[in-house]
Amino acid sequence: MKIIAFYNIKGGVGKTASAVNIAYMASQENMQTLLIDLDPQGSASYYFRIKPSKKINTKKLLKEEKGLDKHIKGTDFDGLDLIPADLSYRNMDIILDDLKKSRYRLKSILRPLRKEYDLIVIDCPPNVTLLSENIFIASDFLIIPTIPTTLSIIALNKLIDFMLKTKVNTKKLLPFFSMVEMRKTLHKEIVNAAGRAQVNFMNSRIPYNADIEKMGIYRQPTTHFSTNSIASHAYYSLWNEIKVNVFRK
Repeated sequence: MKIIAFYNIKGGVGKTASAVNIAYMASQENMQTLLIDLDPQGSASYYFRIKPSKKINTKKLLKEEKGLDKHIKGTDFDGLDLIPADLSYRNMDIILDDLKKSRYRLKSILRPLRKEYDLIVIDCPPNVTLLSENIFIASDFLIIPTIPTTLSIIALNKLIDFMLKTKVNTKKLLPFFSMVEMRKTLHKEIVNAAGRAQVNFMNSRIPYNADIEKMGIYRQPTTHFSTNSIASHAYYSLWNEIKVNVFRK
């Protein structure tokens, strides 16, 4: 089993849309896939029309190694399950801070799922927190959607610096450009300068595209309701690159 997390310090970078589409495409290739929505906003859960259990005890979930099982829900797509978000997840950092080996709790509770799934995809909340550190440690790779703007590159560099300080392997980072508009001079310049970044960017670029925004209307992955669109082809390209990096022998 492999674990990948879609993460960025900044919000509004296309993180959830990418996580949803990649999880869906993995399931369509007969990979048993689990999407975990850790963002309290619950956008990934909304796209799949799934609500969390009525009574969710976040502290109990984080303490018990088999606490996740009862929160797993099936989606409308074969091979794709979801652990939906809950507003109580906003307190995860406080709860984690009170637990022993607090940086390793997520890795511990995901361990029992290794026999059930080929791929776990985590949709992460923004910011750098104790939960983020758990995600960094538990994940095999961090997929970083990055808008080609100055502030987004600064945020990426801050993440790299933080990982170096906390001794997390920066080789886990797989950034790619998201919400790209090559008609904009700044976007074009930053994309073309990617080779000078501190880490290597993947070649795939996800465009700023109406078919991605329509996910909120159809409540489905773009790669399902608009298979031949420019956006879908971009996600297919991204998925192929992720496979090469994540499942390489």
